[in-house]
Amino acid sequence: MMLNALDRSSGPVTADSARWRKIARVGYWLLTGFIAVTMIFAGGAYLTGHGPTVAGFARVEFPIYAMKILGVFKIAGGLALLFAPWRTLKEWAYAGYVFNLIGAIAAHAFTDQAYGPAAMVLVMTLISYGQWKKRWM
Repeated sequence: MMLNALDRSSGPVTADSARWRKIARVGYWLLTGFIAVTMIFAGGAYLTGHGPTVAGFARVEFPIYAMKILGVFKIAGGLALLFAPWRTLKEWAYAGYVFNLIGAIAAHAFTDQAYGPAAMVLVMTLISYGQWKKRWM
């Protein structure tokens, strides 16, 4: 049986450690849920050709057809973060989001546009990944 990272303490499980585990799980699922839902909605906007999304793609000089490809993968990644039964699939979803967000930050920076929101989501994704990797959920 694989132990939870929070159960690896040298002493017995106390009320404080149980409380900490519960807080860590809630924090993980709140953060991960926010990321997944945000990406699923973004993927929906990409697939439907939402006006401001198309304009944003034009500003960073990306081809509009790339919206459909990214939209499918954003939705698939969000669903994988929430429901994936295999660890490898969830790992790939995290990796895909990190690559996507780094690309978004670079595209915005190269075209002299604000990249703060994408950078913030990247940091949240990395925190969520770290929590998941340490099995805090």
